[in-house]
Formats: sequence, C-alpha cells, structure tokens
Amino acid sequence: MSMETIENKSYGGERPLFGIHNTKLQNITITDGESGIKCCSDLECHDSKFYGKYPWWHVDRSLITNCYFAPESRSAIWYSNDMIMKDCTIDGPKFFREMNNLSLENVTITDADETFWRVDGLKLKNVKLHDGTYPFMFSRNIYVDGLVSDSKYVFQYCQNVEIHNAVINTKDSFWECDNVSVYDSQLNGEYLAWHSKNVKLVRCHISGEQPLCYMDNVTLIDCTFDAECDRAFEDCTNIDAQIIGAITNIKNPQSGRIVADSVGSVTINENVKAPNNCEIIERKK
Repeated sequence: MSMETIENKSYGGERPLFGIHNTKLQNITITDGESGIKCCSDLECHDSKFYGKYPWWHVDRSLITNCYFAPESRSAIWYSNDMIMKDCTIDGPKFFREMNNLSLENVTITDADETFWRVDGLKLKNVKLHDGTYPFMFSRNIYVDGLVSDSKYVFQYCQNVEIHNAVINTKDSFWECDNVSVYDSQLNGEYLAWHSKNVKLVRCHISGEQPLCYMDNVTLIDCTFDAECDRAFEDCTNIDAQIIGAITNIKNPQSGRIVADSVGSVTINENVKAPNNCEIIERKK
C-alpha cells in the first residue's frame, strides 16, 4: 500500500496530526501548541521543522531525516518504538524517553539534558551531545560508533553497552553500570565507572581523578592514564589491567592483577578490604 503524502504545510494548536498512519511528511512545520504528531504509525518525515512541545509521542515505525527540533520542542520524542533518525539537529532537552529500538546517525543534540532515558535497543553513529546532565539514564542494549560528548554524568544505571571511537568529557560517567565495553576512546573526567561491574576498556585513554573505583570484574587492555589519575582501583575486585606507560597512584585494590610500565606509588592502608591480594607489577625494562 502506497503512502499518503503531506507536504509544504504548517500546523499549530493541539494534536493537528493525531492518529495518522502510513504517511510521508515532507517539508512540514509544527509551529506551536502541543502533541503535533501523536498515536501514529509507519511514518516518514523529511526536511521538516518542529517548534511546539511534545510533537512526536506514541509513534511506531518511523524514519526522520534532515529535520530540525527547536528549543521549544522539549520532550519531543517519547514512547515511540522502531525509529530511525538521520542528519538532524536537536536544540531541545529531554528527548527520547521510554523507547525500544532507536537508531541515530549524524545527529547533533545541543541540549542533551535528560536525553535517552529508559531506551532499550539504542544505536548511535556519529552523534554529538552538548551540555545537559544525565543522558542515557537507565538505558540498555546500547551500541555506539562515533560519539563526542561534553554532557555531565553520562551513562548511569545502564546495561549492555558497547562503545567505539568516542570522546567523552564529563564527570561521574558509567556509574552503577553492568556489562560495558569501550574501545579506542578518550574518557576524560573524574570518578570514572564507580560502582559498576563487568567493565572492559580496550585501547582507551583515561584522565581525571580517582578512576575505576568500587568495581567488580574490571578489565583494561592496552590503556593509558594521564598523570592526574590518582587513587585508581580503590576497593576493586577481580581486576585484570594491562596499562601502557605509567599510572600515578593505585589505592587499596582488593584482588586481581595490575601490570604497568611504571607505577608512581601504591597506597595500602588500614582501610583495605579482604582479600587484599591484588598483584601490582611493573614491566621489566
């Protein structure tokens, strides 16, 4: 069945395109009001602009390309499953909530405040996040290839995360996470991955104070550390860390093995927890 086409139209007010199905939207504008597109399915939307609040809720199976979402379009896309978005710019906060199977490619989000909450099945390719706090909260089954982010507190309470080629500048990232793998990325900021388990970092560069603490089952393969990374691995169990270059300070690791070219200092004090048998090895030169 061919799609109906709606093109070169402007809409405002309350729910102007409520309940449409199997429709292609071309060069439309949602000017104001609320819930411009709601309770719909099988939509395509191209070259369009969104200014009103909550313009895309409860929409299943959709494709959005080359569209713009203004700051006024806050909380724009919620409760919508099986969505693909490409080549878009988003200037509004609190996008993408309570969704399944969401894919973004070449998308810039300039206010990533509370974005990607409770998304199950998230794929990102060449995505930029700016500003805001707590993106990705409570999301799971995430695959990323190409991410640049300066948002605060990214990836908290997440499960099953795989990331490649990312530059993440933040604070308190990857907290309370389970099953995370990060490859060929820069992880910059204090308190990396506290209280997480089953975390693997491969060829990553780590900067910021007190990384990788209060964790269980943490693996590092050919990772590097900036000089300010002190008090690393505190209260960690089941460590398997292969570090290239130097690490400034290691504090009270519980168990496992840490190998580095050089270790500046090791702090083992009365607060160390059992079994207190972590091996710390400097490679022979």
